[in-house]
Amino acid sequence: MPEFNKVAVIGLGYIGLPTAAVIASRGMEVIGIDIDETVTRTVSSGSIHIEEPDLDGLVQKVVSTGALKVATAAEPADVFIIAVPTPIDKDKRPDLRSLNAAVDGLTGVLRPGNLVILESTSPIGTTEGIAKKIRDRRPDLTIGDGASGGISIAYCPERVLPGRILSELVNNDRCIGGVTPNCARRAQRFYKMFVRGACIATSARAAEMVKLTENAFRDTNIAFANELSLICERHDINVWEVIDLANRHPRVNVLRPGPGVGGHCIAVDPWFIVASAPDLCRLIKTSREINDAKIASTVERSIALIEEHPYADVACCGLAFKANVDDLRESPALEVVHQLSIKYGPRIKVVEPYIRKIPSQIGEHGAQLIDLDVAIRTCEIAIVLVDHDQFKMMPLAERRHLAVLDTRGIWQDMPVQSTVGGILAPISAAQT
Repeated sequence: MPEFNKVAVIGLGYIGLPTAAVIASRGMEVIGIDIDETVTRTVSSGSIHIEEPDLDGLVQKVVSTGALKVATAAEPADVFIIAVPTPIDKDKRPDLRSLNAAVDGLTGVLRPGNLVILESTSPIGTTEGIAKKIRDRRPDLTIGDGASGGISIAYCPERVLPGRILSELVNNDRCIGGVTPNCARRAQRFYKMFVRGACIATSARAAEMVKLTENAFRDTNIAFANELSLICERHDINVWEVIDLANRHPRVNVLRPGPGVGGHCIAVDPWFIVASAPDLCRLIKTSREINDAKIASTVERSIALIEEHPYADVACCGLAFKANVDDLRESPALEVVHQLSIKYGPRIKVVEPYIRKIPSQIGEHGAQLIDLDVAIRTCEIAIVLVDHDQFKMMPLAERRHLAVLDTRGIWQDMPVQSTVGGILAPISAAQT
């Protein structure tokens, strides 16, 4: 008899839903759990509530065959995967309320032999904390050896790129940390049922730190590029040319700067490390501060351009945190447009092809959601905040009349002269 037959995935968001669908496609029975009834209704109908290539067809298939069902509360299973949000609070400290609620919800249905896996990005020691909470509430269950009637607890962070999630869930290597070596081995056996990449065992604390390290590393490298863009702007140097030429060195690979850093990982995870050792995290903390401050810099440059054209409408191109997705989480573009909408109201026109409704914090100030063709015809200013493919394909002949602030480096065929700081040196980004 197979070791793992029924899998419960708690949280049907950008990671949980694709994970549930992939596992269900491998022949296992999957129950997707989410407290949001709108989400469960959508998924139970075979539809999806997020933008991700090919996910709609996969969900429709596994729901229609009965391999994937949904519920709003935990029920018995062999494996429980926790994939709920773990944001930061206003003080930049980890907010684990959703995670704690998920653990509380599954504790009562646990039974001997279960495997509990945390996938949500978490502070160091969180997996051990889950083990302690379960041990305190279920003293009848031992932890560490599922084969002898206890339960196994492990941490396995996701490391997928929006837009390529289905492929990367299967093909990427996985780092699997158990609260004991046996827990890690059981989790390895489970992931090898649907993962082609290497599944490498370690401790829970090491796996937690691996996830945080990956995103702090990327954040630090983006901070270097963002700081470089500010220096180039001061000296009226085109940052794109500098980066392109510097990257011709065989051992240099400067990343693309931008209006900030967004998404559920890079903009958040480094703060988890800072919270764990604030006296040691000088570089990581400074990198976060540089990237957060880039939003204010982009707003200032946008205002300078808009003030040069006092009556012109402004096309703000993009709200998502990265290209070709609908994900607005921690998006610097969203914050830039929000601040501009407060100041300029109905003059702000938003172009975001991946959403159908303008976010309330922008719309309440009179900004409107329009398509790109209308924006190009009716606006005199364009602020490019996201490098969507649709924007990249807009030919110069159709946008030649625009005054442009290009924060993504995609409209570099015609530098725009300005009385504010000489050439509007673009400051673009490619973040994931």
